[in-house]
Amino acid sequence: MKKSIYIAGVLAFALVGMSFMTNKTVRTYNTEVIDSVYKTELSELTQEEKQDAFEYFAATGDCSFKGIKLYGKVQFVTSFPDIKIQYVTSFPDIKVKNVTSFPDDCGEWQTVTSFPDFKVQVVTSFPDLKVQMVESFPGMN
Repeated sequence: MKKSIYIAGVLAFALVGMSFMTNKTVRTYNTEVIDSVYKTELSELTQEEKQDAFEYFAATGDCSFKGIKLYGKVQFVTSFPDIKIQYVTSFPDIKVKNVTSFPDDCGEWQTVTSFPDFKVQVVTSFPDLKVQMVESFPGMN
C-alpha cells in the first residue's frame, strides 16, 4: 500500500513538471541539478545545488542517493562503499534509526554482515551524506 501511494506521488510530481505548492507559491526545481545528483558525488555540488536537491527530495518523498534507497539492510565496510557517511549532531542530510527488522521506511537501517542492500563507509571528512542517529522520526531533511 505504501509503495503504491509513493509511486502515485512520484508520478503526480512528474506530471506537474516537478513543481511543488507551498502556501500558494510555486517552487520549480532545477531538473538538471536533480539529475546530476544521481550521476555525481554530492560533495561535487555547490551548496545551492545541494539545497535544491534536498528540497526536491523532501518535497517528493524521494529517499535515495545516486539511485540507492536510503533504507534497508546496510553493511559497514572499510573499502569500496556505495556511500561515504559522516556522523554529525546537527544539520544532517538524513536522520537514521537502527532497527532490528523490517527497515521499510526512509532512514531505517538494519545492520547486516552479508547480503546488504547497500554498503556504507564511515569517514571524518568529505562524506557523501551527513548522518544523524536518532531514536525516532528518521528520514530526509
